[in-house]
Amino acid sequence: MQSPKVVMLVDDNETDNFINQRIIELAKFSEKIVIKSSGKSALEYLEKEETNPESLPDLIFLDINMPIVDGFVFLFEFEQLPEIVRNKCKICVLSSSDNQRDIERITSNEYVVEFITKPLTVEALRKIVNN
Repeated sequence: MQSPKVVMLVDDNETDNFINQRIIELAKFSEKIVIKSSGKSALEYLEKEETNPESLPDLIFLDINMPIVDGFVFLFEFEQLPEIVRNKCKICVLSSSDNQRDIERITSNEYVVEFITKPLTVEALRKIVNN
């Protein structure tokens, strides 16, 4: 994967979003970062931007454990989105969860390209680009 132009962070923890944003900026990993504090607001953004593919994220960093729309619900809803969205957006799960069943369940999803345990690091970003 080449470095993404647009990255989306989906996490209900503002501190995690801030730290991840800074790491992405310092690594010059992407040109634009979209931050959503819930799975629901992230899905709404993707639906709204489907007619403007340039603003869709190339890569979504998704937390699993969030209230209401968690990572699993997000992935289920993501699969219902138009093909243009599903084809453009790759998903990297970024979670503190070490539940092996959750990890296996989420990484078996065809849209998930990587699972990273928090915190996000420059090395993890390099690994994503090199895979």
